[in-house]
Amino acid sequence: MRFLFALVILLCYNAVVLGQSKLDKTLKRFNSESVPYIYPKNISDTTTVILLDTRKKEEYDISHLKNAIWVGDKAFEANLVLEQILDKEKSIIVYCSIGVRSEDIGEKLLALGYKDVKNLYGGIFQWKNKNGAIYNNKEQPTDSVHAFSKHWGKLLLKGVKVY
Repeated sequence: MRFLFALVILLCYNAVVLGQSKLDKTLKRFNSESVPYIYPKNISDTTTVILLDTRKKEEYDISHLKNAIWVGDKAFEANLVLEQILDKEKSIIVYCSIGVRSEDIGEKLLALGYKDVKNLYGGIFQWKNKNGAIYNNKEQPTDSVHAFSKHWGKLLLKGVKVY
């Protein structure tokens, strides 16, 4: 019985560690870290920052961080952001599924003159993996997370995957 218990603990530990290393490797492969990361554990209050969701609208509607503003990725329009966020000194956190698309938008925000832009490390997947609350399009808490695709969804370890 002890052996079985130890085996279960070992498998769970490996799943978390391996999942983390896959995320690390993926982000190192696709990102240049041109926009500094902020880690979920370092965000204690999401009401003091501006959260920008850089995913597709259908992804945002399934799940997003509380009070996040959808700005899209390909649908991103700089003029709309400039009209909505007048204070270029305000802290902004951009996120997507894992942090790749959000780095691209973060770079655009920095080029527009915003001074304090951070990229959520691991995106909404890591936020949920670390037990962060997410909300649906009715601003109700949800466990459903838009997982983008079966390939990228492997990095989402918690929640209900929606494709």
